[in-house]
Amino acid sequence: MTAPTDAGLFGALRERLADAAAAFADSPDALAGILAGMVDDVDRALGERLEIFPVCHHSPASALAMLRRLRAKQPKVVYLELCEDLQPLLTELRNCRLPVAVQAFATELADFPAEWAPLSVVAPITEASAEYQAIAYALDTPGVELVLVDRSTDHVFQWTPRPGEAGSTPAGPPGEATVGAEPAEEAALHGDAVGVEIGDLRPRFAELEAYLLHHGKVRHWSEWWDQYVERPLATADHDTYRQVMVLIGSLFRRLRPTAADRLDRDEDRERYMWTRIRQHLAASGADPADCLYVCGAFHAASRVEQFGLDSTAPDFAISPRTATRWRYGLIPSSHSAIEAQFGLAPGSVSIAAAAWTTALSRGGLVPFRLDGQQGGTKRSRRGRAAVAPAPATPVADRLTGFLAAPPVLDELDEAELRGWCVDIVRLARRNGYLASTADAIAVFETSILLAGLRNRARPTPYDFADAAVTCIEKDVVPGRRDVRRLCEILLGGDRIGQVGYDSLPPLARDVLDRLRPLGLDLEKRTVQRALLDLRADPALPACSDLLWMLRHLLPADAVRPIMGERRLGHRSPQESWDLALGRHQRALIELGYEGVTVEQVLEQRLRRCVRGPDATAATALAAVEDAIRLLDSPRLVDELGARAVELLSAERTVDDAPEVLRRIRRLLAHHRTTAARLPAWCEAFVTTGYAHYCTLLPTAFVDEATGVRQVGAMLGFLFGMESLALSLGCDRSQLELAVAQSHPEAPAKVALLWASRHQLGLLPLAELRDRCAELLANPLVVPAFPQYLSGFVHALEPAPGLAPFVVETMSTAFARLPDPVLLPWLPTLITTLRDQGPDLVPRLVREAERTFPGGLAALDAWVPPWRATGQPAPAVRSAPTGPATALLVGHPEAVDAVAALLGCADGWRQDAAPAAGPAAALVAAHPAAADAVAGLLTGASG
Repeated sequence: MTAPTDAGLFGALRERLADAAAAFADSPDALAGILAGMVDDVDRALGERLEIFPVCHHSPASALAMLRRLRAKQPKVVYLELCEDLQPLLTELRNCRLPVAVQAFATELADFPAEWAPLSVVAPITEASAEYQAIAYALDTPGVELVLVDRSTDHVFQWTPRPGEAGSTPAGPPGEATVGAEPAEEAALHGDAVGVEIGDLRPRFAELEAYLLHHGKVRHWSEWWDQYVERPLATADHDTYRQVMVLIGSLFRRLRPTAADRLDRDEDRERYMWTRIRQHLAASGADPADCLYVCGAFHAASRVEQFGLDSTAPDFAISPRTATRWRYGLIPSSHSAIEAQFGLAPGSVSIAAAAWTTALSRGGLVPFRLDGQQGGTKRSRRGRAAVAPAPATPVADRLTGFLAAPPVLDELDEAELRGWCVDIVRLARRNGYLASTADAIAVFETSILLAGLRNRARPTPYDFADAAVTCIEKDVVPGRRDVRRLCEILLGGDRIGQVGYDSLPPLARDVLDRLRPLGLDLEKRTVQRALLDLRADPALPACSDLLWMLRHLLPADAVRPIMGERRLGHRSPQESWDLALGRHQRALIELGYEGVTVEQVLEQRLRRCVRGPDATAATALAAVEDAIRLLDSPRLVDELGARAVELLSAERTVDDAPEVLRRIRRLLAHHRTTAARLPAWCEAFVTTGYAHYCTLLPTAFVDEATGVRQVGAMLGFLFGMESLALSLGCDRSQLELAVAQSHPEAPAKVALLWASRHQLGLLPLAELRDRCAELLANPLVVPAFPQYLSGFVHALEPAPGLAPFVVETMSTAFARLPDPVLLPWLPTLITTLRDQGPDLVPRLVREAERTFPGGLAALDAWVPPWRATGQPAPAVRSAPTGPATALLVGHPEAVDAVAALLGCADGWRQDAAPAAGPAAALVAAHPAAADAVAGLLTGASG
């Protein structure tokens, strides 16, 4: 294409811009070239046979200009810059309450990096946008065709640089815009999807944006755009609007960093769109004069060789889509989610929606709205007579006059501003601020002052919000909402969309249908309480099963149990739930992309969990538990259990040993109580685990990276499952050899090894006690003694019978260590036990409760059992005392007979006697008095 000559439509403007460049620029040739090129871009766009309508995303000015142009031109074909594979979803917008987002979603990737999964693309749509006006016009006007011409969602990621390529980002699938971290729940409605917008119009040159914000005396780009573009163009005619928007698009296109990758993608999009337009015109035979091309102002100033219908350049070579399986649907959106998605100022979309409503009422305009659209009145066709399209008029130079004329200042609307000030003070008082009438007056005056400083006669919502924050918000925010958030609520609030029932995927509709017995409107965004008496209504157990599955699949706040639980072998007769499915509609919709029923999705996720690259035996056992609790599918349980055996045998570390032990114990207990015999996978897991942990035990004892908790769990598995493993064919010599080959150096692991040898019968308790006494007698070892105690505490897992010995050892340490050693030693002991054995300390406390006296009065006369006779403590604990012992001692005949059978005819009474104290020792040493008393009693009885 040849560039327009200076004698064209904008010749006078070119001359004036060249004179300005020569007068003000240090290098006038460069600036003159940029300015002349911008005018050339406008001239070329306006001279195209296919009318190009430039827009900016979520712009009321663009929406108003689109509305007026559609009424005047009444095109028969509308080409829209939007992903072409999203077109079938647009008819579903009539079942939704805007704003919503059109979404493409993929979990099964082909030809894309695996770390990008899942892929998600969203295109948010609001009522105050030019694209929605074009969609509503095309879909509800007979004889009008809507054609989406932008690249498909698959090409969005095809054109994204791979990791390691130039222009790639380090994590995740990069795109046009991604959601940032927002604390508000509504701001995360799009998740981590890539955002596709129609008309991205923002400087890509940081210095240019900073310059505009500084000289415009505004804080954010949205505020600058509202003041210098939105308001002047809101009432402009069609020609002025088109010329100004293309000029801005050309400016931002020319003043941008020379990022070759981003530039190539933008130009490839333009080639793609013009190729699709020419292909459709050739196939349909439509007259370009009856067509309208709606695209971003940035793309309207395109200079690619395929630009225009008269271009002789060949069509752009469009690559085929990959084998990735894309799923499509609608998800709810919100103003805050759109702001977060595209980096807009908080509240800017709400302010734009309010400006759209105000402009419609002032101009008496009736917007296009899809029939049946939720959240609005149904459009009446009666009384709307067909209006003939306006005749085409020659394009005039409106750009020169617009740039030369001073800005038109809106007059101050005191009533509107006064209402804002009164309402913000009322809202502030409701939210805990000590605001008064004086604050309302201060906000009023400060708004006018700020507007004057920013060259505005009429305060904008941004001026009002800044004034309210300045005058009302003090040092501390008393409530959940600050003043700026209150201003957003006052000026329109964060409107949240909703997808209608008819537009939901089959799974989401199935969930709502199956939960109807609850009698709740689950499409509402409020949190609703559901009370279930499972024995009173036969329809409620099925609802309970579904709720527990949704609890597993959806975010935690979507389905939250208040009362009742579902664990292995237990179902609560009554349950209470807090349900917020309407608030988490996006998660429910995306669940529908994975299957037709919740049971199918849950089964797929459990299989995917155990087959993933990061799957472990612990995660597989957790999947087995979930399958038993939620699905009750023996086939699936056996499959997941067999996979757990495979994962356990393939593991080379024991990091998950505590979790494996806890879960397999629970599963074995469940199967023993509910089935005649253990499943085959359980038996295989025990035998495999026994051999596996015996093999890894020597290495785990000496490996510094393996904690004492993991080694204790390994020993707990080996000793706890020993009887079952031996009955299934395992050999105990494996364990004996593993313990004999273990030579740890860490104090805690040394204690574990001693406990293991004692459990195997290789280390008597007396010798173990002597070793601990030697440790306490060595001042060099005393600082590390808490580590030994930690090892003994973890030894309660494989050897629970050592609990009395651990209590004895700890008590002995407290009794023998002097205060200068004990006091610095106590914090280390407490932190060690808390960090390394929190689940075993309660067992130790219960043993101490049985050992020590229960009252303070008995503490002075109490003698520890291991010191009562001056001899070493018995192997387990001292003989019990109480009524049962007294009864056996008083009537020993039955016990004598048993003792005779066992070969213990003499001595059991002494062992079974109550624990002796100082008085008993005195009587034993001087028995004469006791014998005399016994003689008297014998004579009296005779």
